Order: sequence, then C-alpha cells, then structure tokens
Amino acid sequence: MDVYRWILSIVTRHEEQKGFVVLPKRWLVERTFGWFNWCPRLSKDYEILPATTETFVYIAMVRLMLKPLA
Repeated sequence: MDVYRWILSIVTRHEEQKGFVVLPKRWLVERTFGWFNWCPRLSKDYEILPATTETFVYIAMVRLMLKPLA
C-alpha cells in the first residue's frame, strides 16, 4: 500500500448494535459495483489483462456520469 499511497479503512459495526444499521460509505461502494453489473463486459471477468478491465471500468463510469447530462 505504500507504493500507491492508498488509505484503507475498514468499516465495521459496533458490537452493541443489533439488527440492520446503514454503515457509512459502504453503500457507495456496493452501489458502484452494482452498476458494473449493467455492463456486459464487467459482469464477468472476460478480460486477460487487468489494464483492459480497468479501461472498461473507466468507460462504464464515464457513461454513468454522462447519462444525467443527456
């Protein structure tokens, strides 16, 4: 992680909480991965090179950001 300068924080629920509780920031990640399922090339891992998959992720996110502008 020092190479890429990433900051990773794991969100866990408190031990005294019972039942369903919305965890902060977790829904953003889950929603984004859910959007990837709408793209056929990203719903399964068809690509050989990781760079190709990264490119299709960028294309999918650009498409999602441009959709409200149209």
